[in-house]
Amino acid sequence: MQSAAPHPAYNYKVVRQFTLMTLFWGVVGMCTGVLIAAQLVWPELNFDTPWLSFGRLRPLHTNLVVFGFAGSAQFAASYYAVQRTCQTRLFSDKLAAFTFWGWQATILIMLVTLPMGLTTTKEYAEIEFTGAVWMAIVWVAYGIVFFTTLTQRKTRHIYVGNWFFGAFILVIAMLHIVNHLSVPVSWFKSYSIYSGATDAMVQWWYGHNAVGFFLTTGFLGMMYYFVPKQVNRPVYSYRLSIVHFWALITLYIWAGPHHLHYTALPDWAQSLGMVMSIILLAPSWGGMVNGMMTLSGAWHLLRTDPILRFLVVSLAFYGMSTFEGPMMAIKTVNALSHYTDWTIGHVHAGALGWVAMITFGSLYHLIPKVFARDGMYSTGMINAHFWLATIGTVLYIASMWVNGITQGLMWRAVNEDGTLTYSFVEALEASHPGFVVRLVGGLCFLAGMLLMALNTWLTLRSKVKVTQHSGEVAHAG
Repeated sequence: MQSAAPHPAYNYKVVRQFTLMTLFWGVVGMCTGVLIAAQLVWPELNFDTPWLSFGRLRPLHTNLVVFGFAGSAQFAASYYAVQRTCQTRLFSDKLAAFTFWGWQATILIMLVTLPMGLTTTKEYAEIEFTGAVWMAIVWVAYGIVFFTTLTQRKTRHIYVGNWFFGAFILVIAMLHIVNHLSVPVSWFKSYSIYSGATDAMVQWWYGHNAVGFFLTTGFLGMMYYFVPKQVNRPVYSYRLSIVHFWALITLYIWAGPHHLHYTALPDWAQSLGMVMSIILLAPSWGGMVNGMMTLSGAWHLLRTDPILRFLVVSLAFYGMSTFEGPMMAIKTVNALSHYTDWTIGHVHAGALGWVAMITFGSLYHLIPKVFARDGMYSTGMINAHFWLATIGTVLYIASMWVNGITQGLMWRAVNEDGTLTYSFVEALEASHPGFVVRLVGGLCFLAGMLLMALNTWLTLRSKVKVTQHSGEVAHAG
């Protein structure tokens, strides 16, 4: 029987860089989110300053969290996992370094231009044409690094997590390039080549699949790597994981029109989006079940392992939000929910409960490995972070559910003569308590994020290092 091959010298430097920037942009993006949540409670907090207004800061918040926090997390996780599962070093250290510095430059462009009001006005695609071109160049470089590493693998098969990372990279490139096709008129202004309902259709083909691939598929790649690693068991069903993959990427791409119910979009396109969204429930839950069942026979570990708690609770939120989404895509439900805070609650059930939680669990697993430390500085701080994040998420989404249903019912209420029963201001007043609860939930979640940043800093300051940790950090750097 042959002995195991020695671990190659992995490129952990770029993984460390993206890990630290995940924490940095997470803090900055979530601080921005808490500020705009506070502005809905106390509107005076915009200080009559245009670049501090809700309309300027809200797209900044979403872009910092989506591309800064979540994007950096996926770079770090994919670069780490592809090396471990392929047993080979990343292709081209220089190109990998370019993806790091190039991606940070992209986030800085957003940080400067969005508060100035320089925006395409398209959801999740607000970065103007010149910045979007640079973003595409960095993304193509990312694809070259990732896929070339796959081709140089020392293992026979491609682990399923890499299938998800690969699909995430390819589809996001397609979505980004097609949706950003524009006619530039200056460095900071361009006009979409699409018009009217076509522009809306392309935007929500992009917008929903930005959620489906940037905020779902890449994180499923993280789930398929870090859940089995943390529980020290193989994934429950490899066959189910492959079925999950092909079903997800086949169906998700069609669901975008459910954002455009009761608009100028042709009715057949709206109905297609609704049907595909409902069918999408099956592969989504297939992934959730596969992750959960990986813990079969090891559920007792949840009592003592807070990192595993993050990973399992993230799967629970993933299952919940991927049930809620198809239900909200049904036209009769959408008639009540659309344009209300229910949609905000649904988005954050996925963003906080799924994306952030799986990121926290994955990074807590990864940080000691790539920084050559024998575990995080404080397990107690991880426990505190878990409860702050969970309580914050529940407060946030519950308040938005209540607000959303209240708003939907008040907006559609009519008197016998056909006039509206409630004015918009009355619906806004009824929503105010929910805004306060959301702010409290956001503050809890931000406190947990700050605790993680502190725990990481203390871990890096610790002089307790290891030369080899299960063969994973012997060649760190």
